[in-house]
Amino acid sequence: MPPHTRLLAGASAAAALALMAGCAQNPSAGPADNTDPTALVNQLEATTGKFPGQRRSGAKGICATGEFVGSAQGRALSTASAFSGQPVPVVARFSLTGANPAAPDNTKSQRNMALQFNLPGGEQWLMGNISTPVFGAATPAQFLGRLASLQADPATKKADPAKVKAFADANPEVLLQGKYLAAQPVPASFAGLNYWGVHGFGFVNAQGATTWGKWLFEPVGGVQGLSDDEAKAKGANFLFDDLRQRVATGQARFDFNLELAQSGDQLDNPTVPLPAGRQKVNLGQLRITKVEAEGQGACLGVTFIPTVLPKGVVAGNDPVLAARAAPYAISQGRRQSEAGAK
Repeated sequence: MPPHTRLLAGASAAAALALMAGCAQNPSAGPADNTDPTALVNQLEATTGKFPGQRRSGAKGICATGEFVGSAQGRALSTASAFSGQPVPVVARFSLTGANPAAPDNTKSQRNMALQFNLPGGEQWLMGNISTPVFGAATPAQFLGRLASLQADPATKKADPAKVKAFADANPEVLLQGKYLAAQPVPASFAGLNYWGVHGFGFVNAQGATTWGKWLFEPVGGVQGLSDDEAKAKGANFLFDDLRQRVATGQARFDFNLELAQSGDQLDNPTVPLPAGRQKVNLGQLRITKVEAEGQGACLGVTFIPTVLPKGVVAGNDPVLAARAAPYAISQGRRQSEAGAK
């Protein structure tokens, strides 16, 4: 029997998992980041385009529904009702990054899987998971600066290369996400990708002990990519139909895994993944069972704010995570007012 299996077979599975995690602690909060959320949304529109009635990011997307069944290991780590072992209804939204609702599917760009777990007693757990292990900036201020550096010059209709280089040279973290995507193939399917939470979260058990880590959803059928020729042949709009086909044949399932942090691991910076080889614990499995018609579904009015957490899960001191709610709310307000004006 492997050592970790012997540990979990003992009297205290939660204690064993905490031992494997190396007693990682949530880092102290750093200096407050007072970036104006309205300025962030304004800059996002100026850089990536403004499409009335659309989400400011992840505009090209589709609603789906499914269920999640938590594992015994999840129950050992957290009192969250999501891990009860009973099926939990889930609303999902799969999307491409960016503000353009006509973005092409056959490019090496980020995909997103946003989730809303509808838990007993009206409790909810919201997530914004992305297909890269890191976010594009370490702080809201850095994200704002990166967007400003990429804004097109009115005369040339292109970003100023000197400004782009100067900001990236001073902030090399902003290049990590793009480098990761460039090294990956074009994804073959929404259902054939890893999706990371990128932020640190703590899982609190019945004894009040907290285990820290970063989660990811891994496709049960494995990660699947396309060659450049295959991607070109697929065309610009294949992902939605592909997802429907995979759901119909039961091929849209994901293992919800937690990478356990160890002492000294960085949990307050979304541009820094946990070191390779960290112990993974399976928290349960997500199964997508239905894809809605385009423009319909329960996800349409949902703002997937990842700080909406159930009892038994707590957020880390990550400035990007803490800053998500306000820009999301501003963006949703604009989107709804634009849609109402049509």
